[in-house]
Amino acid sequence: MGQMMLAVDNEIVSHIRAASRRLVRELGFMNRTLAGTDYSASAVHAVIEIGAAGRISAKALSEILLLEKSTVSRLVQSLVVRGLVCEARSEGDGRSKDLFLTGAGERLHAEIAAFAESRVRNALGQLPPDEQLQVAEGMGAYSHALAASRTGAAVALQPDAQILTGFKPGLIGRIAEMHGTYYNRHYGFGPVFEAKVAAGVAEFAPRLTNSCNEIWHIESYGRIAGSLAVDGEDLGGGRAHLRWFILEDGLRGTGLGNELVKRAVAFCDACGFGETHLWTFSGLDAARRLYERHGFRLTEEYHGDQWGTRLLEQRFVRTAPSNAGQ
Repeated sequence: MGQMMLAVDNEIVSHIRAASRRLVRELGFMNRTLAGTDYSASAVHAVIEIGAAGRISAKALSEILLLEKSTVSRLVQSLVVRGLVCEARSEGDGRSKDLFLTGAGERLHAEIAAFAESRVRNALGQLPPDEQLQVAEGMGAYSHALAASRTGAAVALQPDAQILTGFKPGLIGRIAEMHGTYYNRHYGFGPVFEAKVAAGVAEFAPRLTNSCNEIWHIESYGRIAGSLAVDGEDLGGGRAHLRWFILEDGLRGTGLGNELVKRAVAFCDACGFGETHLWTFSGLDAARRLYERHGFRLTEEYHGDQWGTRLLEQRFVRTAPSNAGQ
């Protein structure tokens, strides 16, 4: 069964269609040749994929290029005739052949890569750094979603993001920056909030050597883009504290937040904590649904203005299952 379709705004569809047409024209797909070469788009992409793989079967190349086997066979033969590709008996299956680039093919591959990198750099150089990251994340997510809509498979986690464990240089500052930026933009929080986050993470980080504490962070395009920590010491009484849960805008809705909370809850259970607590405030509905999905229940509400804005603050508590830690 395919994944559930979500509502899509018609105006967004129109904008993406228009942007796609501009991309096709700007990238040269309307021309007879591509990437500053004398070769067709299919030939250029074949050279790129063979070069990236080192050795690849015609069947695998057909699947990557989304072309019929007969079409790929004719394409490969034309590249062989031009001295760009060689065929050799497969090392894993003597009945099939592998494809690899010749010296001339390697040089063409390098020229294509240099041309493409130059165009990307020149285009991104027109944008500020935060918009450059948005372009990378957005194009990655959209191309992944296109593939999922074609195959009927569920959209996986953000393809260019990974969840890592433990401290990394720069982590304290990035967590404070992400919190400060997000909560200032959406709720008007000022320097007191960001300073408190920074101080809290700075106090916690040296305690990561204790087995009851852990932190996870998301790296996307070499940049820290999300975090969540379990502090097993500050509450005491066999209670864990979920802290500093945040994702950059481009990663929301990818499943990464759910995965972070899932790992944190599993860690708490493995450590034998009877309860796990977290503090948030009313209005963060997506986060609340995520917490409740993992067994957290609202136990306390009170109005506070410690961040300069009067908010309904909330405490959620999860009780560990009876077999946790066994």
